[in-house]
Amino acid sequence: MNKIPKATIDVRFRDCDMMGHVNNAVYLSYFEQARMHYFKHMIGGEWNWKTHGIILVHNELTYHAPVFLQDRPEISMHLLDIGKTSFTLGYKVMVDGAVKTSGKSKLVCFDFEKNTSVPVYQEMIDGFRKLEE
Repeated sequence: MNKIPKATIDVRFRDCDMMGHVNNAVYLSYFEQARMHYFKHMIGGEWNWKTHGIILVHNELTYHAPVFLQDRPEISMHLLDIGKTSFTLGYKVMVDGAVKTSGKSKLVCFDFEKNTSVPVYQEMIDGFRKLEE
């Protein structure tokens, strides 16, 4: 099975702080961009997020080295854990093969029309097999 290509991020000028590196809060947006990149490859672009939604319930980040404006970070995403209604994804932000930031997010599958959590969608479980180890 073909693996999904890493998500490539364009660092914007506004992402950087006065020290010239990407501000710590921006990495959560990068993780969100990476999730959507991977979900598109895992489950397609026509997914109904209202009936087959997800809610982010926890984020964790570790900063290893700064990312700068001229860098072109790549983000890999992998499955760390899967439960009945939730799953945890891991991320590595890399520049030229060096890990700059790592993190994880716990997400709960949620039906927004019924306003309730639901079991992890089979399409996502199948899609997780396309992620890197």
